Amino acid sequence: MERNKKIITTSIKGIIVNIILVIFKITVGLISKSIAIVLDGVNNLTDAISSIVTIIGTAIAGKKPDKEHPYGHGRVEYFASIIISIIILYAGVSAFRESVQTIINPAQISYSAVTLVVVTVSIFVKIVLGQYFKKVGNDINSDNLVSSGKDALFDSILSTATLVAAILNILLKWNLEGYLGIIISLFIIKASIEIFKETIDNLIGVRIESDLAIDLKQKIISYDNVEGAYDLILHNYGPSNMMGSVHIQVPDTMSAKEIHKLTRTIETDIYKEYGIILTMGIYASNTTDKEAMEIRKDLDDVIKDFPHILQIHAFYVDDEKKEITFDMVVSFDDKDPNKTREDVIDKMKSKHPKYKYNVIIDNDFSD
Repeated sequence: MERNKKIITTSIKGIIVNIILVIFKITVGLISKSIAIVLDGVNNLTDAISSIVTIIGTAIAGKKPDKEHPYGHGRVEYFASIIISIIILYAGVSAFRESVQTIINPAQISYSAVTLVVVTVSIFVKIVLGQYFKKVGNDINSDNLVSSGKDALFDSILSTATLVAAILNILLKWNLEGYLGIIISLFIIKASIEIFKETIDNLIGVRIESDLAIDLKQKIISYDNVEGAYDLILHNYGPSNMMGSVHIQVPDTMSAKEIHKLTRTIETDIYKEYGIILTMGIYASNTTDKEAMEIRKDLDDVIKDFPHILQIHAFYVDDEKKEITFDMVVSFDDKDPNKTREDVIDKMKSKHPKYKYNVIIDNDFSD
């Protein structure tokens, strides 16, 4: 798979660059007795280890679906991110401990021109590497690469702080090593927690990105006879493997053959353009029943008194069964959606008492 090859190739480049930086920084840090530079090198080492984990995770995630895992192995990438966050957290906690020891028992630091050159070069290298990782990650939708890119750019800021501390030590004899180490370690810990939280959110299931949801719905309603697109739900089985469902509303005069042709066309086009496997359900709309249209107007007036009702869809009047059905999207802020539902039904019954009401409460899944 081209995406996986790109991730692995990019990660290998990152490993090579970070290992070189580790060797130079830790060597220079030990010679100059600079805990900040040593920790900066350790931070690069965690980056290299993270890239190795990314490669392993991507290789496993790229395995084809099988009987036990019919949705593929894409979510392994998320478990790789959790491992990365734990590695980074360990490095941050260790760095914090070493920095506190340095403040308690400060060492005599001896910076040289070579020290300043190594740190300066590492700053520019990390900026270039960070921009490269982010660009590739965004192009192929890899959260791991984007996170690595952000981490590399952040590393350049930490290295800049190390450089400033070194210059101040040379010019003013200020020993800021331990304090700078604490700051670096806290930022490393913060980054690990953010990666962990974002990954857990993806595993639990997060709201569809607003732009994607709006684009998909606009695409769907652009087809003839599609009067609306509702209940869009997407499930993520890895960054590049999404499937889900959506309901479309069509005139009740369409035949099964016409609906089949329409839904197959939309599903095929969506897959080609977005790479998303989308299953489509059907809502029929009353197109010839004038009374149904009047009832819908009354319903629209009723829900104006309910600010937590975000949308009404799937409205249909079955005159033979004397039944009115519709779905009601209710805000997550509504503490008692069932009461809201009953209140709406009561108001509608007062206007149209001869009908039964079948009302389903929908969550606000997407924009």
